[in-house]
Amino acid sequence: MNPYCEYCKNRPDDTFNRSYHDTLYGFPIHDDNSLFERLVLEINQAGLSWITILKKADNFKKAYDNFDISKIACYGDEDRARLLADSGIIRNRLKVNAAIENAIRINGIQKENGSFEKWLDAQSMLIEGDFVLDQWARIFKKTFVFTGGEIVKEFLMSSGYISGAHDETCPIFHEISKLKPAWMR
Repeated sequence: MNPYCEYCKNRPDDTFNRSYHDTLYGFPIHDDNSLFERLVLEINQAGLSWITILKKADNFKKAYDNFDISKIACYGDEDRARLLADSGIIRNRLKVNAAIENAIRINGIQKENGSFEKWLDAQSMLIEGDFVLDQWARIFKKTFVFTGGEIVKEFLMSSGYISGAHDETCPIFHEISKLKPAWMR
């Protein structure tokens, strides 16, 4: 019996997804630019397969200045045109604009809260009871653009804020559990 979760069972020969599963999916992220990267990638995945995004991840990193929030928050029309002409990424005007607008908003969050991670942690501690995803979706919809329920769910699972990235029988599940702060377990 394969001890890995469904994510890998459904993609046995896929090295992109397997590497993502084993090293990134569900692992806590403590760097704001990396959190922003995950949000941008999840937004760009909307309507597409995740493997498409994984194969373009390095191109996204180059195109978006290593996901430097402060740089992207200053992007103007030239940068938008450059991104929309870049065949190495998803050339969708709404998604490009969402990345820039969300960088501006995260920049503000950082100024008010010290970091995007601290803001996420604070929101996480406020959410309790039933309908956790609904509460998160409302917070994200109020705070960011192009963040529907599925994008929010995948962002939160992939960055370790909610469970569901791995089955409890998956060895990666247990590895991730050791990395989470006690209040998130």
